Amino acid sequence: MTSLPFCSTPEKVFSLIHVDRSLIVANKPTRLLSVPGRGPDKQDCLVSRIQTEFPDALIVHRLDYDTSGLIVLARGKTMHRALSILFQDRFVTKRYVAVVNGKPESESGEVNLPLIVDWPNRPLHRVDFEIGKSALTLYRVLGYDAGKDCSRVALTPETGRTHQLRVHMQSLGHPILGDPLYADENAKGKSDRLLLHAEYLAFAHPVTGKALSFTCDAPF
Repeated sequence: MTSLPFCSTPEKVFSLIHVDRSLIVANKPTRLLSVPGRGPDKQDCLVSRIQTEFPDALIVHRLDYDTSGLIVLARGKTMHRALSILFQDRFVTKRYVAVVNGKPESESGEVNLPLIVDWPNRPLHRVDFEIGKSALTLYRVLGYDAGKDCSRVALTPETGRTHQLRVHMQSLGHPILGDPLYADENAKGKSDRLLLHAEYLAFAHPVTGKALSFTCDAPF
């Protein structure tokens, strides 16, 4: 299947953006697990759906249940190891788009705050300067809606901590709209879904070395 430069899919429906003998790139909708969760009611997920057509598909990285966008799966264990190393060694460029409450003071900047799981309140994560793991997010304001008092921003995670973008934007004072975990009531009430989407991925093909890039427009 030929790689498509852009995609746009309805909510709740996943689409395949690229398929070859080594890897698969898919567009995950919001409110779909990347991998199975605990319990019989959490077995429906992106990887199990894709495995019905491609039994050798293995998840390489994950997106939160509420986050939509691009996600990579490997075909077979050898490719899984190779792609996992690319992600672990940060040889993958990732960019997200989000809509946040209010307007950041600076048009662009960074949030460099260490994160750790908030054990008494799992699955929440929090900033912790003593034992938190380093986490860095770059942001750029794309536009501001004065009527709704919200901003569209591009987010580049330089690290890949759980809930990193969500906690960092909350810590900046601009939670992502519709976030059921980190937004205050005002920001949560402005959207019926988390407005966070993984829109861009770029990396070298693990077999051919060819530069690959994929863009998938946000459905919001």
